[in-house]
Amino acid sequence: MEVMLDTNVLVSAILFPSGRMDALFRELLQNHCVVLCSYSLEELYRVTERKAPNKLKAVEIFLQKLPYRLIHTPRTDLIDTDFNLRDAADYPILQSAVLADVDVLITGDNDFDEVELDRPEIMNPSEFISAYGA
Repeated sequence: MEVMLDTNVLVSAILFPSGRMDALFRELLQNHCVVLCSYSLEELYRVTERKAPNKLKAVEIFLQKLPYRLIHTPRTDLIDTDFNLRDAADYPILQSAVLADVDVLITGDNDFDEVELDRPEIMNPSEFISAYGA
């Protein structure tokens, strides 16, 4: 199954490691294909630089070791904003997931709870582990 990760999941895994994130990535790496979009990677670097600049090297190492398929996020003026999202910064993530036709989008952002789509299925890390974990 192809699973796209929102930026906040990457930030949590790298800057705030936990047993839950370890379990999520163990499941992803063993049984699924991870998909990242260019917008998430850019946002990951911006957030890390702002919140924990001393962790930029950890981000580099994490991304070098993580096998993933990279998809290009469309230009802002081409993004569909018909979805009901509170935060405009979430549109590029959702649009990338839809265009990449991933099976699941994992996010810790509650703003995605109101989005009604058949595909991708939108889940938080705990929901994903409960539904698909070993």
